[in-house]
Amino acid sequence: METPHIPVLLEEVLESFSSVPEGYFVDCTLGYAGHSSEVLKRYVDLKHIGIDRDDEALSFSQKKLAPFEGRSKLYKGTFATVLPTLKEVPITALLADFGVSSLQLDKKERGFSFTSQTLDMRMDASAALSAYEVVNSYSKVQLEYIFDTYGEVRSYRKLAGAIVESRAKKPIQSAIELSEIAKTVIPAGGKIHPATLMFQAIRIEVNNELGEIEGLLDAIEAKHFENEVVSLITFHSLEDRLVKNRFKKWSTACICDPHAMRCTCGKNHALGKALSRKPITASKEELKINPRSRSAKLRSFRFSTKAGNN
Repeated sequence: METPHIPVLLEEVLESFSSVPEGYFVDCTLGYAGHSSEVLKRYVDLKHIGIDRDDEALSFSQKKLAPFEGRSKLYKGTFATVLPTLKEVPITALLADFGVSSLQLDKKERGFSFTSQTLDMRMDASAALSAYEVVNSYSKVQLEYIFDTYGEVRSYRKLAGAIVESRAKKPIQSAIELSEIAKTVIPAGGKIHPATLMFQAIRIEVNNELGEIEGLLDAIEAKHFENEVVSLITFHSLEDRLVKNRFKKWSTACICDPHAMRCTCGKNHALGKALSRKPITASKEELKINPRSRSAKLRSFRFSTKAGNN
C-alpha cells in the first residue's frame, strides 16, 4: 500500500534507532505511516504505537500497518496528551515529525493550500478553532502578534491591517482570498510564496503547534526510559529552537546558579546526550526527490537514566 506522503529523512531516522533495545517504538505524529512502516520492517523486535489527531490519517495507517497486526496499536489525540497516558513499557524509541503532511497540503478542501477554496487548516477536523475564525475574528493586535511571533513576518503590522481592512467589507472565505491579500503587502520574489510565513503563523495558532511541542517535551522529560532514543524532526526555527534548548537542558550535568562560586549539585543531573552536535539535514539526493525536505532538521537524543532516577 503506497504512502501518499514521502517521509523525510527516512534513512537518517532509521539509523538513529539502530542500537535501541527491544520495546515500544512510539510514532507521535503517525500521519500516513511512512516512517512507522519502515521502522517496523527494519526492527522486528520493536512493537509500535502510533498517535495522530487526523481521522483520515489514522484510517489510512490502520490499513497500511495491517501486515504488522499484533505489533501495532493506534491512538487518536494530540501527542502531548496521549503520550503521558500510555501504559505500554518500556518505550525505547520515539519519533515526532512536526511537519504538515504532503496530503494535508495537497488536499485543497483541508484549507492548508494557497489555492484552497476553504479557510480551515485544522489537523483535527473536529477542533473548534479554524483559520476562518482566526482571520475573521482576531483583533488587529492579535493578528500582529501571531504574524510576528509565529511567522516572523517583517511586515506583520501592515499585513494585519490589510486583513482587517478587507474583512470589514466582507468576511474572508478562502485561502485564495487570503493569499491575494498577502501579495498586496509582501512582494513576490525568491522561491517562497508571499503568503508562506503568514500561513505558517495561522496554522501554528489554529493547531497550537508550539504548545503541543512544549507539552511533548515535558511528557518525554517526565516519562523516559533508560537507553530510549528520541528523534525529532522540525521544519522552522521556532520548532528547532524548542528542541535544541530542551536537549541542551537534558544534557546539562550541573544545575547550580551560573554565578555560584563552586558546584554544589554533584554534577550528575544530565539525563543523557544528543547524538549529534548539529541537526541532520536532507542529502542532495533526497532534495531532488522531495523538495519539501529542504527545511527539515533531525535532532536525536539518547537517555542514559530513567525518569526519577536522578
